[in-house]
Amino acid sequence: MPEQRRGFVYGLSAYLVWGLFPLYWKLLDRSGAIEVLAHRVLWSMVTIALLVVVLRKFGRVKAVLRDPRRRWRLIAAAVLISVNWGTYIWGVQNNRIVETSLGYFITPLFTVLLGVLVLKERLRTVQWAALAIAFVAVIGLTIENGRPPWVALILTFSFGLYGLAKKQAGAGAIEGMAIETATVAPVALAAIVVLGAQGQSTVADNGVWYLIVLLLAGPITSVPLMLFGAASTRVSMTTLGLLNYITPSMQFALAVLLFHEAMSPMRWAGFGLVWFALAIFTWDTMAHRRRIQSLERAAMTASAV
Repeated sequence: MPEQRRGFVYGLSAYLVWGLFPLYWKLLDRSGAIEVLAHRVLWSMVTIALLVVVLRKFGRVKAVLRDPRRRWRLIAAAVLISVNWGTYIWGVQNNRIVETSLGYFITPLFTVLLGVLVLKERLRTVQWAALAIAFVAVIGLTIENGRPPWVALILTFSFGLYGLAKKQAGAGAIEGMAIETATVAPVALAAIVVLGAQGQSTVADNGVWYLIVLLLAGPITSVPLMLFGAASTRVSMTTLGLLNYITPSMQFALAVLLFHEAMSPMRWAGFGLVWFALAIFTWDTMAHRRRIQSLERAAMTASAV
């Protein structure tokens, strides 16, 4: 399978898993967001450490650490993803899943903007039109919200910059995650100890099954992030921005259909515009890909003659 197609599959899988995350974090609403975040970081590190041992990745992890440029980008990525995780957990626990989905709807716009401004990627006219429609929809949704959508904005900037840092670091999925989780794990462990000392830890008070669900935060977190890391080094920021619409669409559906969060007519209109923009963006991307493949086949045929 070509590397770009493999990256597309990795990215698609990551976003599908993330789309189901509200179902998981709702199971842990007996604990505060900081405590859940700390355990999420800690058990993610344990999961990745086991993978490093089993797959014998020590040499590659050391090689990345020896490169200052890659090391510092991954440290920055660790901070950004921690902010993203904590904000998202808080949003789900406080019944603001619609707003978290808004954040991830805005994220592709910010991701594409980063691709254009930082990585000098170029967009076609139809893609610019699609982004403009989506931007108008997001502005309308923001105004309708009646206040600055802080949850949405923090999720947007933290995850967009995280994707950029991962792409520029160019580390393997497991190696990158190993360094990221190791960077913030000491802080997470300290938070768990402090909460326990203050009598604010809830993990041991809710039975064995609750503890098991919390421990699963490690693999549940690590798997999609490794998939995303593998995708970020294989596909363009534009493609990642397009795939990003999958997660908020699923989260939005869960918020409205399962958790019954309120939706006004203005919100419905805004999300409808976002879907329209996505349809245009998808059509143009697929059409462009078909044209490139056709030209490549023609070139191969000419060279063979």
